Amino acid sequence: MKNIVTRPTKQIYQNYTKEDFKVWNILFKRQLKNLNDIVAEEFIIALKELNFRAEKIPNFIEINNTLKNTTGWTIKTVPNISPPEEFFSYLSKKKFTTTCWLRSMSQIDYLEEPDMFHDVFAHVPLLSNKEYTSFFKEIGQIAMSVIDDPVKLKKLQRIYWFTIEFGLIKKHDKFKIYGAGIISSKEESNNVLSNKSKKKKFDVNRVMNHSFKIDVVQDTYYYIDSFEELTLSLDEIRKNIHL
Repeated sequence: MKNIVTRPTKQIYQNYTKEDFKVWNILFKRQLKNLNDIVAEEFIIALKELNFRAEKIPNFIEINNTLKNTTGWTIKTVPNISPPEEFFSYLSKKKFTTTCWLRSMSQIDYLEEPDMFHDVFAHVPLLSNKEYTSFFKEIGQIAMSVIDDPVKLKKLQRIYWFTIEFGLIKKHDKFKIYGAGIISSKEESNNVLSNKSKKKKFDVNRVMNHSFKIDVVQDTYYYIDSFEELTLSLDEIRKNIHL
């Protein structure tokens, strides 16, 4: 029987240990190096906007103060992965759910469940980008309108998966990463631009019918030309799920 781990529901900054700071430092430096010249410029700008750095675990109070003044978003601390209704409900209200605990040093290379390095390092910076968060909020609102329809919800989850989690952006004929699932993963960031993976133009209908697995390195990624393209796709998304 798998041990049930009790996770914190609130960030108490002084409770972070020396090991926590070491884990954050190692992951931050390692992944930023992996992402050099392959991550979207918007992400690098966002990291600076929120003053993220290797030497300091992000403080949620400081993050929320900055986001409120830029896009009006905040982060909401949760112990583990939120169920779809809770997750999308918060999104629709401009809130992003995130854990506040870090993996141990022994788990630094692999962790089954997302910790705050994935949630905060990979997801939170782009919450300061207005185009990106406009799409994010609308996805939450659309999801809440179909939350009791598993077929429609699955289609919307695929949109989320292949954009917010595993999306690429193409600029000047070069692919760059903006999806958090790639940004936080050494394996994904090494795989995504290699010849082993397929890169396809983002297409609402195609993505909605593309199933995915959460426990493997992806073999197919979809790219956009700008975050504005995501916002412009919202009407087609609604049409495809008959709203």
